[in-house]
Amino acid sequence: MHKEHTMPSMFILISILATGFGAPRRCEPEDEALGGCRIPNEEDPACTDMVLAYCQDVPYSHIMFPNIIGHRNRMEVEMGAEYLLLSVLHGLLNGECSEELRLLGCSVLAPRCHAGHMLKPCRSSCEAVRRGCSHAFEGIDMAWPYFLDCDRFFVSNQEGCYDPLSEFKARQEITFANFTDEPSTIIQFTYHSNAQMWSTLKRTAAKCSHISRTYSIGRSVDGKDLLVIEFSDNPGQHELLEPEMKYVGNMHGNEVLGRQLLIYLAEYLCSEYLLGNERIQKLINTTRIHILPSMNPDGYELAAAEVADRSDPEFNQEGPIFNGWTNGRRNAQNIDLNRNFPALTSIAYSRRRYRRFRVDHIPIPDSYWFGKVAPETYAVMKWIRSIPFVLSASLHGGELLVSYPYDFSKHPHEEKMLSPTPDDQVFKQLARIYADAHAEMASNNTNRCGGSYTNKRGIINGAEWYSIAGGMADFNYLHSNCFEVTVELGCDKFPSEEQLYPEWKRNKESLLSYMEAVHRGIKGIVRDEHGNGIEGATISVKGIRHDITTAEDGDYWRLLTPGAHILTATASGYSKVVKRINLPRTMTRAGRVDFLLKKVPYTPDEDDLYIPGLETYERFDPYNQFESYTQSELGENGEERLEKPWWWAYFTQSGNSAPTWLLRN
Repeated sequence: MHKEHTMPSMFILISILATGFGAPRRCEPEDEALGGCRIPNEEDPACTDMVLAYCQDVPYSHIMFPNIIGHRNRMEVEMGAEYLLLSVLHGLLNGECSEELRLLGCSVLAPRCHAGHMLKPCRSSCEAVRRGCSHAFEGIDMAWPYFLDCDRFFVSNQEGCYDPLSEFKARQEITFANFTDEPSTIIQFTYHSNAQMWSTLKRTAAKCSHISRTYSIGRSVDGKDLLVIEFSDNPGQHELLEPEMKYVGNMHGNEVLGRQLLIYLAEYLCSEYLLGNERIQKLINTTRIHILPSMNPDGYELAAAEVADRSDPEFNQEGPIFNGWTNGRRNAQNIDLNRNFPALTSIAYSRRRYRRFRVDHIPIPDSYWFGKVAPETYAVMKWIRSIPFVLSASLHGGELLVSYPYDFSKHPHEEKMLSPTPDDQVFKQLARIYADAHAEMASNNTNRCGGSYTNKRGIINGAEWYSIAGGMADFNYLHSNCFEVTVELGCDKFPSEEQLYPEWKRNKESLLSYMEAVHRGIKGIVRDEHGNGIEGATISVKGIRHDITTAEDGDYWRLLTPGAHILTATASGYSKVVKRINLPRTMTRAGRVDFLLKKVPYTPDEDDLYIPGLETYERFDPYNQFESYTQSELGENGEERLEKPWWWAYFTQSGNSAPTWLLRN
């Protein structure tokens, strides 16, 4: 069952719970002093049987009203936002900590009554839950509930308290006693709606805040966040000589397996790091990893709604499977995002006659900006330009293979023509790393999705497969330092939930091995005579007409195959330095090659004049036609409009006052 139905059904439940949400007006002290109100006798402090449905499993059967926060009877509790919150915690937090929090909340809303006296819950229990679960609230941008304030509403052992979690802990101990294996990561292999995806990513980042964070690179056509989760030992910062890689999923909204695998990968990296997995700790401590599970959240919603119709007995059972190839593929503007990037490959082909021309850092033609540029494409282009990515993979569906650039045929009238890049051997090596770790993908005996790729062992040149212009992989290679491949994960673009766990098992090692591949080749720093890093210096490899450039602090990474290579480092106004290196086949980590350049008088190279447009690389959106994609929305008076969190509607649909105490400052 797909999770797209979770929120509507939960809204119905909340509507029932929240009828008459506003509690009756309580008697204020000054009104009582003037005789304006009085507490009825039946509401005097008294013990009563447990009457709250969501608190039936607390370790006691008698409760007392008024409760700890002043609710005088059952009606006031059930009308309150506090009780409403307890009823929806499981859905909001995707099951994380929901039992502990519910029992803790019940100890305040339905406090224990013993021998005619109220017993308050222990502060130590509250503090333990807050330490272990506060990240879950941070993950959905929700404040810690005021009625779970450990200092205000809970007491110490010396004051005579009880542990509301005693039976829950006993059950946990019995469960854990049955496990004999080492602790392992537990992942819920279900589909995630957009809201659930954002919540999971934010909770994961909060849980591993010392190695993770989330950030948005922009918004979709319909205003949905393009949310990235990052893993690094210093999240938010580029570290000298630490390579950066990215995964992008769900570029086509109906190709959803990659989206789910990347959500699971984020959870896995966080959990395994905390559990002490040495491989994961080494990977995160030496690499900056960026994961964008959904580049097309608008298309996903359309595809998910279509696939949900499979449960309708009157619907043609072949329809959703067939339509899964089309519905939701494009964004909300009906743009295919993998045809929407600047078509730089044709520029590379047309300029091959220039003697000094290199196929790297090709500027975006000004004419591109007069076409229809999707906000998702715009956001990803800015992302690629802002971070010195070395390696990338985009996860798709519809076939079972890894394709690598060029994706656009070198002959305009040939749809299936081998069109290699200057780094063809490097791309083949990268594609093999992913495919070889996936037994079905690498096997020539695998029955693929209608295509015949004899002896390809799961990898193919993109243009030889089929030619496309304006693809993201070609843009990465021709406009930046980043090498990107396209991973096709299987024939079914929207597999059933039962297939999610088997697919995770098939792809997990490939996903990890591919991230580790960012450490192949060479790395180093280009400095001047004073030891300062030189930004924008060029590293060339003899025989490969594709250069890479240094980052802000002068560091660089160059993916290379094993063997002998001649490197040249150059920078405007500096001398040229040449080095010969040899990378052994047994080498699994990047070799270190530094360069020291000396200042020399600058003289322009006449050959540069034969390459028009090189000076325009820094021109991005020169006419500011798309700047609105990144501007904050403004209110009527020009102030920034503060958007409410996605869960806010859970509490406001009844039309009564909402709990502002759940909003984070």
